[in-house]
Amino acid sequence: MPKLSVRNLRKSYFNDDMEETKVLDGISFDVQDREFLSILGPSGCGKTTLLKIIAGLLQPDSGEVVFDGARASGGRHRVGFIFQQESLFPWRTVRKNIEFGLEAEHYDPAERQMLVDRMVDLVGMKEFENNLPHEISGGQARKTEMARSLVTSPDILVSDECFSNLDSQTRNYLQEEFLRIWQETGSTIIFVSHNVDEAVFMSDRVILLSNIPAHIINEFVISLPRPRDRTSTDCLSYRAEILDLLRVEQEKAMHLRGT
Repeated sequence: MPKLSVRNLRKSYFNDDMEETKVLDGISFDVQDREFLSILGPSGCGKTTLLKIIAGLLQPDSGEVVFDGARASGGRHRVGFIFQQESLFPWRTVRKNIEFGLEAEHYDPAERQMLVDRMVDLVGMKEFENNLPHEISGGQARKTEMARSLVTSPDILVSDECFSNLDSQTRNYLQEEFLRIWQETGSTIIFVSHNVDEAVFMSDRVILLSNIPAHIINEFVISLPRPRDRTSTDCLSYRAEILDLLRVEQEKAMHLRGT
């Protein structure tokens, strides 16, 4: 049984004049337990909307999200969300940021301490656990957000372009750290990115979305052993094929805009 099933999701937005923009057009896919799935697509194609529906932050117009064979309902499932923009509370230390979800769910103080200790060690933030967000680097902030999302043991962790604002050296380092943490925790990951190299390097499978109204145009099973060499012939071959498909979607979008 899949860990998650997305079934025929449709979503539209309306402007002030009630003009409709269709964003998602019948999106369906499964995610297996402990799978690392990446979603790629042109800018503005609805990737964030899709993640918000999976996380229960937004309701679809039609379709459903199913966790472990049961349809998701308000308050039933737990999804950890790493947002594109940094979202740490500036007045709370690294440790207190990680602890926030446990406090909100009224965990016993002793259990909170144990779980936070484990996460601080897991993401390598022991030396910085009492620092405030402005006292740590961007990469350390991302690791803190990852720990905060994972500390409550969510069913699935979703990430919305969480490395997009980092320099390439930090980004490559955090990709490897993210993979290490994923493997050590046995999490199920849905990872949205604009970076094809990143998706090929990190993922078990990559789904490609079209321009809006978004539908799935292809998927790739990245059947390469880990750890991967991002410069290998096999990785570059996947990269080239995916980029060709995305280029076609970009050309379609430019044609529709008349540019």
